Amino acid sequence: MTIEEHIKTTSLKPSQRLSINLAYTAQWSNDILLMALKPYDISLQQFNVLRILRGQKGKPANLSTLNDRMVTKASNTTRLVDKLLKKELVNRSTCPSNRRKIEITITEAGLSLLDELDKVVTQAENKITTQLDNTEIEQLNNLLNKLRT
Repeated sequence: MTIEEHIKTTSLKPSQRLSINLAYTAQWSNDILLMALKPYDISLQQFNVLRILRGQKGKPANLSTLNDRMVTKASNTTRLVDKLLKKELVNRSTCPSNRRKIEITITEAGLSLLDELDKVVTQAENKITTQLDNTEIEQLNNLLNKLRT
C-alpha cells in the first residue's frame, strides 16, 4: 500500500511524499519495536540507554554522553536513568575526581536483560525488513545516510 493510500490523499509532491513516508515508516517501525519490548516493561529510550552503557564496556558514562548517543534524543535523560535505577538495571555514582559529575554504569541485571532483549529486538527488526533483501537494505541505509549529509 502506498503512503497516499494510507493517509487517504492523492496529490503529493515527491518531497512531501518522502517526508510523510519517512515519518509514517519510522512510527510503524517504532510500533513493532515497542510491542517487542512491552512484555519487558522497558521503553525504546531505556533500551537505547542500556545498549549505550553496554557499549562502554564497563566504563561509566555521564548524562551528556548518553544524551549525545541516543537515537531519539531524550529531553530528560535523568528521568530515563532514574527509571532504570528503580529497575536495578543501572548504577549511578558521583565521580571521585569531579563531585559535580554523575557516572552511570550498567548492572549485571541490565546486561542479562539486554542478552534476552537482543533476541527479541532482532526478531522485530527482521519483521520490519522482511520485504527487503540484503542489497535493498544496504541501498536504503546508504540513501538515508545521504539524506542526512
